[in-house]
Amino acid sequence: MEKKSPHILNASSNLLGFSLIIITSLKITKISHNTYLDEFAGLACLLFACSCFFSFLAIRTKEEKRESRFETIADYLFLIALFCIVLAVIIVTVRII
Repeated sequence: MEKKSPHILNASSNLLGFSLIIITSLKITKISHNTYLDEFAGLACLLFACSCFFSFLAIRTKEEKRESRFETIADYLFLIALFCIVLAVIIVTVRII
């Protein structure tokens, strides 16, 4: 089975930065109190950070069973965080239109 941990780590760290940019821009424009956008982006930040952590642990561990478990956790956290980002994009789109 191909190892996904390096890919998860790379994508999670990039999307973590994207989520932080969303939160920062919401705070600068002072529209964060009108929507749930900052809550979804904040949750996505936490989940992407945890996904980065578990994918890093999967890369660094020597035990095959533990590596697989960490990779699976990172994968699911990444998927949930991606869903939060999609919700944030939907909120932005509805707000703009």
